[in-house]
Amino acid sequence: MPSNPVLPGFHPDPSVCRAGETFYLATSSFEYFPGLPLYRSGNLADWEPIGHALTRESQLDTCDARISGGIFAPTIREHDGTFYLTSTNTSGGGHFVVTADDPAGEWSDPVYIDAPGIDPDLFWDGDTAYFTYFTTDTDRGIEQAEIDPETGELGESRTVWTGHEDPHAEAPHIYERAETYYLVAAEGGTHTGHSVTVGRSDDPTGPFEPHPENPVLTHRDDFYRDVHATGHADLVTDADGNWWLVCLGIRPRGGFPGWHHLGRETFLAPVAWEDGWPVVDGEEVPAEIDAADLPGDADPVDAGPNPVEHTDTDFSEGRSHEWIYRRTPDRDRYDFTGDGLVLRGGPEALDEKGTTFLARRQTNFDCRIRTDVAFDPDPGEEAGLALVMDEQHHYEVGIVGGDDSGADRGEAGRGDAGDGEAVVRVTVGDATDVLARESVGERVTLGVDAVAESYEFLVDGEVVAEARPKYLSTEVAGGFTGVVVGPYAVAEGGPAEATPARVERFVYEPAER
Repeated sequence: MPSNPVLPGFHPDPSVCRAGETFYLATSSFEYFPGLPLYRSGNLADWEPIGHALTRESQLDTCDARISGGIFAPTIREHDGTFYLTSTNTSGGGHFVVTADDPAGEWSDPVYIDAPGIDPDLFWDGDTAYFTYFTTDTDRGIEQAEIDPETGELGESRTVWTGHEDPHAEAPHIYERAETYYLVAAEGGTHTGHSVTVGRSDDPTGPFEPHPENPVLTHRDDFYRDVHATGHADLVTDADGNWWLVCLGIRPRGGFPGWHHLGRETFLAPVAWEDGWPVVDGEEVPAEIDAADLPGDADPVDAGPNPVEHTDTDFSEGRSHEWIYRRTPDRDRYDFTGDGLVLRGGPEALDEKGTTFLARRQTNFDCRIRTDVAFDPDPGEEAGLALVMDEQHHYEVGIVGGDDSGADRGEAGRGDAGDGEAVVRVTVGDATDVLARESVGERVTLGVDAVAESYEFLVDGEVVAEARPKYLSTEVAGGFTGVVVGPYAVAEGGPAEATPARVERFVYEPAER
């Protein structure tokens, strides 16, 4: 049976739409580049990455974005053969709309919209388009205005919802069913109090009557659930008229309230209608979904490992869709060749913006990560494999050059490093510690074996150190993202003078237990 989450790892704030029998889904991307990852599915459970909406610097520049800044929650919709994505760049520009004829193709440059807040929504009622958004002002709540999505011009704004039980109601989406209009919103914050509330009206502009049994979905009442923080929902119908809901949730470790490091993930639940109201079947997100209930082919042909949860690449075909940069990159530092990915480090370490670092999401608690690196560093240079939550919370196993003991970064080293040495570091807040040093040659296999409560670091197949994922969790680090993993490089002299580090192969795969 298909299981939840349907998009594991850092996939928050999902939005979904359908064109014909194909579903398309987008999630938040925050400071990462490209922005707004996009997925395609025929059954709502198996999602294929098809690219990103924001792939060009003319669309997105997050070089100066704060931690968990950048691109917030999107809404994706199809109208008259055109796909629309609206979202908010919190690091510059605010709300915007981009369009495409094909979600897997090129998207337009942003059209910006002069309105406050976050979490915008687009809804068409005939030829009239409505723009609904959370103002972040508890007195104004969720506002709405008519919009020309081609120009971004808004009509007069008005408050349509101030929350059922929380004045910080956010993530609005408008729907129509049987000539009745529904407003779905998120309340209770984005952590363990998260919930989904619903109102309805005879008009898309409201006023909206609240569901008598709001919230229609929350996991906040049972501390022993495997999934918490369910909310920020979006609804969609399949070709047979059945309704479904996607939402975010977290899978904490370590008991309640616990901690989570994979980020906020995308979950799926069936929706039924009772007395003219949408309700979540079972009133919770199910652990498994009966394949016979899903739209499309209940037994899709296996097309091989899904790149959401499996990567095995020599980079000869370039950067595939699962790979992201921590911010808008200096592309001259990354060269995808027939001999591997060549990285030229800059002076920025992993605790600074602008690091030379290419990553993919950690999507499994239990996984095996390996990378083969060819590198002969000079003093002040390093390259390797990093697990990153943000600039203040990251672990790495890297090859360092010369007499670089790392003392200038506050590391508790065990003497000077010699030529060809692998170093395991952990950075948590203001503290950085060295856990291991191992002599290596010019070609090294670096690795991480992960389970829910442990990372083991390997050098040429041997475990040399261990650290806890807890210190890369949202509960420790804060923020809205999750752990990402991939190769990095640093060179004090800058990329023009850097010794190239060649990543010959990278493997990420779920571990069997």
